[in-house]
Amino acid sequence: MKEVSIIGLDLAKNVFQAHGADEAGAVLLRKKLRRDQVLTFFAVQPSCTVAMEACSSSHHWGREIGNLGHTVRLIPPAYVKPFVKRHKNDAADAEAICEAALRPTMRFVAVKSEVSQAAAIVFRTRDLLVRQRTQIINALRGHLAEFGIVVAQGPAHITKLILAVEDPEQLLPDMARPILGVLVETLHTLEERIRLLDNQIARRAKEDEVARRLMTVPGIGPIIATALTALAPAAETFKRGRDFAAWLGLTPLQRSTGGKQRLGKTSKMGERTLRRLLIIGASAVVRWAARKGAVAGSWLARMLSRKPPMLVTVALANKMARIVWALMAKGGIYRAQIAAE
Repeated sequence: MKEVSIIGLDLAKNVFQAHGADEAGAVLLRKKLRRDQVLTFFAVQPSCTVAMEACSSSHHWGREIGNLGHTVRLIPPAYVKPFVKRHKNDAADAEAICEAALRPTMRFVAVKSEVSQAAAIVFRTRDLLVRQRTQIINALRGHLAEFGIVVAQGPAHITKLILAVEDPEQLLPDMARPILGVLVETLHTLEERIRLLDNQIARRAKEDEVARRLMTVPGIGPIIATALTALAPAAETFKRGRDFAAWLGLTPLQRSTGGKQRLGKTSKMGERTLRRLLIIGASAVVRWAARKGAVAGSWLARMLSRKPPMLVTVALANKMARIVWALMAKGGIYRAQIAAE
């Protein structure tokens, strides 16, 4: 009797679907599993490959099933979708996962440890609080504009918004002032919590040897360095810095055909948080170079002389990503190249 060599597992909240096949892809098993039955089922199965779509809970199940002696493979959902033949249901999804995992050229996602996932929470939380702060600022600006008080955009003008609400000489309706005060108090609370998270991230950056080395790269500070160590997979996952930059989504889309190369906009197919942080860091370097002047003859100076600033920013972020991979894979610190005279 043929043995199951691979099982595609469609994850869910309560009812999971398993699809087992042999090495040739012949179907040997179809089974529904409730949440409390999953580990019991895999505990009695002979060691095999278990494939799942990469999602928020897949790393937890990957660790648990891997501890039972199975080989776990996580597949990006976009790579599974082409294998769904017809209709959308759990059984079809599990079969598609199984077929996708059998492809010899399929790309997989590394299973994250609990420590890695826990370290990433601080950045997710900070992003959430920053978005909420932006919403509060926009709400204050919009409400004040309705009464003829106009304040420029950006967090740098938060003080003007607060003063406009708290100043008794401002002609604001009595009904509106206490409600706007609630927004101001919420803004103060968010600012304090973001400050606490920034302090925690800065402390982690000082304690982490890899983060300290990454901060030698211009444009990379404590937040970006700690995010790279927490969110990026092991450097050994990628063969070269170009692959790491592509994983971040900092490479152009290709629509090439007939031997003609056609490059489009930045793909944005990778890790959004790291890509955004690297672009922010690169934009700071570009703005500084635009004000103070880049080193004559340097790569940045040549790019700024013939390309738009935004294009140079993304190109610099791509360059920073390759440098980051080199430092993480080979060690050492960043040493700026001397411009050719």
